[in-house]
Amino acid sequence: MEILTLFVVFYILLSISLFFLFRKVGKPAWHGLIPILQFLDWLDLIGRPRWHIVYLFIPIVNLFYYSYFAIEMVRSFGLYRFVHSVLAVVATPLVFFYLAFSKAHRYIEPAYEAERRFHEELKQYLKAGETTKAQRHVEKSPYSKSNARIWVESIIFAVMAAAFIRMFLIEAYVIPTASMEDSLLVGDYLFVSKVHYGLRTPMTVIQVPLLHNRIPILGTESYLKKPSLPYYRLPALTTIKHNDPFVFNWPIGDSVYILPDRSYAKSQVERNPKLKRLIKQYGAKLIVRPIDKKDHYIKRVIALPGDTLQIINREVYINGQRAKDPKYLKHTYRVYSRNGSINPKLLKRLGIRLSKQELASGFWSLTNQQVEKLRAADKGLRIEPQLNLIDDVFPHDDKHFGAWTIDNYGPIWIPKKGKTIPISVENIALYKRIIGVYEHNDLVIKGDTILINGQPADHYTFKQNYYWAMGDNRHQSEDSRFWGFVPEDHIVGKPLFIFFSTVDGSLWNGIRLRRLFTSANKM
Repeated sequence: MEILTLFVVFYILLSISLFFLFRKVGKPAWHGLIPILQFLDWLDLIGRPRWHIVYLFIPIVNLFYYSYFAIEMVRSFGLYRFVHSVLAVVATPLVFFYLAFSKAHRYIEPAYEAERRFHEELKQYLKAGETTKAQRHVEKSPYSKSNARIWVESIIFAVMAAAFIRMFLIEAYVIPTASMEDSLLVGDYLFVSKVHYGLRTPMTVIQVPLLHNRIPILGTESYLKKPSLPYYRLPALTTIKHNDPFVFNWPIGDSVYILPDRSYAKSQVERNPKLKRLIKQYGAKLIVRPIDKKDHYIKRVIALPGDTLQIINREVYINGQRAKDPKYLKHTYRVYSRNGSINPKLLKRLGIRLSKQELASGFWSLTNQQVEKLRAADKGLRIEPQLNLIDDVFPHDDKHFGAWTIDNYGPIWIPKKGKTIPISVENIALYKRIIGVYEHNDLVIKGDTILINGQPADHYTFKQNYYWAMGDNRHQSEDSRFWGFVPEDHIVGKPLFIFFSTVDGSLWNGIRLRRLFTSANKM
């Protein structure tokens, strides 16, 4: 609603400014108040064909052409400097009001047509070899530009174009961790579509172009929290399905401490004495981020809104049925040789990549296929599956959910928009963050009483959909088992394909040529 209000206010001011501007140049003033007609007259004034109005109805393209039209309008009144062009784009109604009432500026000529004519004549002089005439032509024309200005405008246009594409269509990401191996590898660069699951319109208004949330070297945030716009999502091209990989903002990443290796959520630090000591050691300050500036994560959608999920001895069940595993699903195995050593050439021949830590400890992350290959290639190997007993898992309530671990988890129901459920002190830990943070209610728990917005509550109706995310490398993935549900308003987009890939995230280690332009949606 707020973004619509801003648009309406801007449009009303623009229309009024055109009313007075048209009156000054002898056009019917009332045309400035009529949609479509106002832009047709605008195009007449700057010398563009009337059919160019079509550009204003093409998403994203319209932003650029609106800028062109505004710049050409002020040039038609003799404002040719770079700063005039910038103001024409960012404060169009104010500049038009100024032109309408300024006695110092009058309408001179249709700028678009005049500039086009300038370039045609210059081209003819240069083609004929008349360099002196060409130089004089450049010197006397207000449409000539210095090389410095041409470079600056070109750079600004390129940055704007890249920023708009990144904001509204496709963004590039790099895989920094092993949580999705072997589906996505550390060092994979991939394009992510922001329109497949419905374009989430920008919420943070003022930000450094092409940066997400940090400015390199300076180590500061790259945006201003205010002004901001409310969450809104355009219709989706496709629905999210079980096992789809997706990119989203880290749900608990609204309050974080930044350390050299990664960000840590406030809730993680509060539960971990070691992290508390690290925070103190580095003097890290708590940073509060808006939704669209939280860190990006990529995982696989394991459960959809309304599903019930349970993990039994590493196996995932959805609504009581065994879920389909990703092809490259990994778990941890204890591997050692009865002969006392493992031949590294064997691992290389089988295409098994292990970290130094895995080799030293004997606990390896392997797919089922890799386990079979190892057993077939070396009968002297002993390979034992390991259940992971980590129990510091969501919802971090030992009293009611203390038996849950990452390999034996649930059952847990995934909230669905419009669905009402009973709530009590026994299950409120599951939905506390949803009610109080994601859905912006005042939640207070006093003994056995739950207060929502000051009123006692024994049930709750969800305002949006939620998803359950897990990595393919199940024992090396920090996912929903640790921090809970992914709200729909945190979803960024759908991975498309890998456009570049470096070995272990370093160009010095080499390029994985076989992964270039392969799908990022491997199942």
